[in-house]
Amino acid sequence: MPKTVLVVDDSAMMRKIVIKNLKDCGYDVNVVEAGDGKEGLDKFAAGGVDLVLSDWNMPNMDGLSMVREIRKLDPEKKVPIIMITTEGSADKVKDAVLAGASNYLAKPFTPERFKEKLSKILG
Repeated sequence: MPKTVLVVDDSAMMRKIVIKNLKDCGYDVNVVEAGDGKEGLDKFAAGGVDLVLSDWNMPNMDGLSMVREIRKLDPEKKVPIIMITTEGSADKVKDAVLAGASNYLAKPFTPERFKEKLSKILG
């Protein structure tokens, strides 16, 4: 049964790139899209999400705040969250991990790097 992946980014183009990479890597997934952290949190709260791929810098609610709110709903961290963002400093990575992110992928990324990060989660 395909896993459901929530892709959260305020850029429709970036969401398309992430979804294309998922398909190009051969993952059989259902994709749910959200344009900001608030929408992402609402879609996560509706249930059925197996993985979250999220940008950091977004309007309404940023990715880091969304990760914190998701972890309140998922305190056992059963659902992995990968931050995909231009925020690549060591402090930002540490902030993301402390908030509950499972992994981190810096933009721009290569398809190989994308698959490497996801293979640990999706196999």
